[in-house]
Amino acid sequence: MLLARGSRETLGARQHASVIEAKEMASKRPTTIAEYIRAAPREGQPHLRRLYAILKSVAPEAEEAIKWGTPFFVEPRFLFAFSAHKAHLNFAPTAAGLEPFRKELEKHKTTKGTLQIPYNKSLPEDLVRKIAEYRLRDVREREDDAFW
Repeated sequence: MLLARGSRETLGARQHASVIEAKEMASKRPTTIAEYIRAAPREGQPHLRRLYAILKSVAPEAEEAIKWGTPFFVEPRFLFAFSAHKAHLNFAPTAAGLEPFRKELEKHKTTKGTLQIPYNKSLPEDLVRKIAEYRLRDVREREDDAFW
């Protein structure tokens, strides 16, 4: 009886510790893009790492930040962002950044300002690079002070 009770108490203590650990992990939000990618769904991490490498190569001088829980590239205005989801990632170069590429984007799922890329499909690297390069040029040519 004493042994069984001790076993229950040990199990209960372990479960309690696991719950506390899970809550602590959930409260530790990523502060860098590398941390964000490590916290993303495992099946999406290769896509996210590749997307990050492309964006970094296009805008090596851009400030990298996590804003609203999402990786941002800023130079000094918003360039683009991306986000990880259960089965896809979103690349967000703004609606203005996607508009010149609407014809090429027809075979992809998009919203007004994002390109959705499922993890089970290949990353359209050339298209992403072209969009990112366009967005960088567009932002650098602007004369206003707006962030977006």
